[in-house]
Amino acid sequence: MRICYFDAFSGISGDMTVGALIDAGADRTALVEALRSLGTGAAYEIERTRRRGIAATKFRVRPPEGERHRHLSHILRLIDAAGLPARAAQNARSIFERLGEAEAAVHGVPVEKVHFHEVGAADSIADIVGACVALELLGVEEVYCSPINVGGGTVVTEHGRLPVPAPATARLLEGKPVYSIGPQMELTTPTGAAIVATLARQFGPLPPLRLGATGYGAGDADFPEQANVLRVLLGEATAAEEAVSVVILEANIDDSTPEVLGYAMERLLEAGALDVSLSPLLMKKNRPGTLLRVVARPEDREALAELVLRETSTLGLRLFAAERRLAARRFVEVRTSAGTVRVKVSDRGQFAPEYEDCRRLALATGAPLKQILAEATAAYLKDSR
Repeated sequence: MRICYFDAFSGISGDMTVGALIDAGADRTALVEALRSLGTGAAYEIERTRRRGIAATKFRVRPPEGERHRHLSHILRLIDAAGLPARAAQNARSIFERLGEAEAAVHGVPVEKVHFHEVGAADSIADIVGACVALELLGVEEVYCSPINVGGGTVVTEHGRLPVPAPATARLLEGKPVYSIGPQMELTTPTGAAIVATLARQFGPLPPLRLGATGYGAGDADFPEQANVLRVLLGEATAAEEAVSVVILEANIDDSTPEVLGYAMERLLEAGALDVSLSPLLMKKNRPGTLLRVVARPEDREALAELVLRETSTLGLRLFAAERRLAARRFVEVRTSAGTVRVKVSDRGQFAPEYEDCRRLALATGAPLKQILAEATAAYLKDSR
């Protein structure tokens, strides 16, 4: 599987995205031909440049004179009529629809009434469509993204001066890991945020891959403190152990019953927690208590924190970032007298029948759970010889 990882250490914008993908090897001629099929009348320029000593590709769009802004429906019609590769067209539609929903929420109007300003111009249309076409030209199947540097200060928009991240950018990046470092200006634009918010499967560290190519897309400015570039890394997925960013939520609780804590554990797992544990501990004043620990995806942090506060008696909790390391694994199916059971198998030879499958069959057939677990283990060992 071909992976593209966006390293947004200096933010991300649409033109930086297209430039980086061209720099990584996307066919510029095919890309420009696809953009011309949109019929916006824009001209496109691709040039080599440098940012803080880093060689990068700069992508520019020259809109036609007297260009008018567009509504979402007009943009979607342009995409549909352009004859783009099917997946690139669908991705571009999805990005604009997500962007439209964010703008509608910010301005408190239906999405059909959103009148795009900066993002409805020919340059933003070319940036979004260009990014989708470039990913298709590179054969990318999955997109990942680093935590995003959004910048700081304020930005001047059609609606006046606004704080960074701009309202639409902030809306698009809800639940995503962001930070601010470097120059006090907008580093991540709504267009860039919409691209990764829509296409990225996960935000966090670089996934395991066999690195094939890198590319750098230049932003407009050349900052003295950091290279104003977006880096992309392309490669094939590997079976290496995987490091995944997670958030740990913890609370020390000394005034809840076992029933309440058990119920809270169930609710947290149903809400998407990766793991939940309850451990006895001795708290201040020698009071016995329970340590509730939740392992969560970064994007689920706020929802699960709210759930802990709602379902337990704690008045506060601790949140901190951590890294979860996962061994490469796969599932195989085996037959038991009660039915089919999936067995989780690691590349190191460890295996375990999937508990939920065994539990479901035990409830459905009345067979003892331990019997189904034993049969699944025996079946896997027999099939793997």
